[in-house]
Amino acid sequence: MAPPKIHKNFIHGEWVESVSGEAFENLNPANRQELVGLFPRSTAEDVNRAVESAREAQRSWRLFPAPKRGEILFRAARLLLERKETLAEQMTSEMGKVLDETRGDVQEAIDMTFYMAGEGRRQFGQTTPSELANKFAMTVRSPIGVCGLITPWNFPMAIPSWKIMPALICGNTVVIKPANDTPLSTYNLVSVLEEAGIPRGVVNLVTGYGRDVGVPITAHPDVRVVSFTGSTEVGREVSKACAPDFKHVCLEMGGKNAMIVLDDANLELAIEGAVWGAFGTTGQRCTATSRIAVHKDVYKQFTAILVERARALHVGNGLDRAVQMGPLINESQVQTVERYVEIGKNEGAKLLTGGQRLTGIAYDCGFFYAPTVFGDCDPKMRIAQEEIFGPVVSLIPVDSFDQALEVANGVVYGLSSAIYTRDVNKAFRAMRDLETGIVYVNAPTIGAETHLPFGGVKQTGNGHREAAVAALDFYSEWKSLYIDYSDRLQRAQIDNQ
Repeated sequence: MAPPKIHKNFIHGEWVESVSGEAFENLNPANRQELVGLFPRSTAEDVNRAVESAREAQRSWRLFPAPKRGEILFRAARLLLERKETLAEQMTSEMGKVLDETRGDVQEAIDMTFYMAGEGRRQFGQTTPSELANKFAMTVRSPIGVCGLITPWNFPMAIPSWKIMPALICGNTVVIKPANDTPLSTYNLVSVLEEAGIPRGVVNLVTGYGRDVGVPITAHPDVRVVSFTGSTEVGREVSKACAPDFKHVCLEMGGKNAMIVLDDANLELAIEGAVWGAFGTTGQRCTATSRIAVHKDVYKQFTAILVERARALHVGNGLDRAVQMGPLINESQVQTVERYVEIGKNEGAKLLTGGQRLTGIAYDCGFFYAPTVFGDCDPKMRIAQEEIFGPVVSLIPVDSFDQALEVANGVVYGLSSAIYTRDVNKAFRAMRDLETGIVYVNAPTIGAETHLPFGGVKQTGNGHREAAVAALDFYSEWKSLYIDYSDRLQRAQIDNQ
């Protein structure tokens, strides 16, 4: 058996060891006996070196013409496209989700990189008439500086691309810390950027644990921008750490996303959406469908078919083309799901299917859990209020459209929501009244596209958005320019009376 590949940090354009000399294992969650690779267990000193490299590189990168930055990203996108299948297979090995989904993850990185490459020629400002004669006024975008990026394990290439590419196209430099469970995919993304010709120090990769790498990134005085995707609890700590220095902070955090199924819905379509929304990525998405409010007139029929479909899902190693749902990411996540299943039982919810760890020859070396459906849930139950991040969905019977809206809005999160109905009036009311950053009509709660803003309200985020042009607003500052060619003092409002 070949020895595992030993990976390094990427600092100042070079692949280097951590100063600690230590490493951590990246294991396949479908088979804990398979070591994907070894990665540096970095320290605050590694972070300091990376930030210093990024700070020095930003002096010249900010002056590099934005269209030329875009050309580098375009080359990177082409390389990602050429290597899509290999990158997807490696992602499945380290993260577990099925190949169709990891192909989609890589494709999202491709899409984002192509999109932001184009933004190199579209960082438009505004020109506007001055209120005074012989005076010109306009706005331009300006880069901010070093960006500290902290990313999760569930979309290990897509989400880093959401952060890296808009930061770079705006003229910033980056230091990125990927999740410990999935460093390889971010390593691959950074490797592609290096091959595409990104200048020395513009992109830096530091792997390690949150307390050793993530905390020093957020606290470093030369890091002017922090973008974090993860739990609300950790996001709150990130916000506190960045507040004293008034850093730009983008927080993408938890979700408890609801699907509404009305009595006039296309039931087969709604069930397909529920299965995909609840069990895609093994429920390990911030946009996963974890609650379904179903009108009482179709509740019994919907529930019976959904339970049947959940039981029929083929769970296993995501590299197997026949598998429909892969493992959970690690033992801790299995224990979290087990704990919430017990909470649901104790609260009086009806366990209709699943509710146990999968065992047997195909499962004993991995973190596999059965697709789980709870029925007759009260919307105030903890399993219907708190994020589980696993293949668990709660069905909530409702009497009316208005009650369904109350159920959907009755949580502290506000990321994504969906409604299935043929009534255009109710669809438009739902689009207006659902308290989420994303609303789907006759589609599940998952499936964002890169050219639209991504993010949520309430305790899901802090008001910023990722992807699309909205990302440029986070990674740049607006600068207003006034050019007076009157050759005399003009005092704005004082001389404009």
